[in-house]
Amino acid sequence: MSKVVLDVSMSLDGFTAGPNVRADEPMGDGGERLHEWMAGEGPDARVRDEVNAMAGATVIGRHTFDLGLRPWGGTPWPGVPSFVVTHRTREDLLGDNGGTFAFDGLEAAVRRAKEAAGDKDVLVLGADVAGQLLALGLLDEIYLHLSPVVLGQGTAVFAGNLGELVPQGEPVAGTATHLRYRVGRLPGKGRTENR
Repeated sequence: MSKVVLDVSMSLDGFTAGPNVRADEPMGDGGERLHEWMAGEGPDARVRDEVNAMAGATVIGRHTFDLGLRPWGGTPWPGVPSFVVTHRTREDLLGDNGGTFAFDGLEAAVRRAKEAAGDKDVLVLGADVAGQLLALGLLDEIYLHLSPVVLGQGTAVFAGNLGELVPQGEPVAGTATHLRYRVGRLPGKGRTENR
């Protein structure tokens, strides 16, 4: 059964994008440095290949899609079904736009993404969507790429009480430190097992 996995690069001070996110700077000021590990070799390349191989579908927040993904075809994994969660309809979203637009809510988008992923995983893109999934108890794992960057401010994905994360496997050290966690007990949810 596919898992719902947040795959995210983060600064040492906890930001997934820099300050001043805008159309011409979708990762914010200095935010592109968070992803420099993706061009690396050795351990970084192995982690990148592992993430690419696990992608069976994606759930993407609308803001992330509009600013960061739509200009480049809609998904970092061509051919992988993408479900963009939104409540805003626009005429220009129709046609070949890189994603299926999910107007029926986050839980429905996750359900459809899991069906589309088959035996692979659903990767989550977007801080707001990731936070909502975590709060709903729908996030199974977090694959964290901790970049040696301090941004000072920006977009934080883990706001509030995160709950318990259970380490999975050994950290992988490359240009970034790659960490994997299973989401354990959540505040008010009592969840202790993967779904």
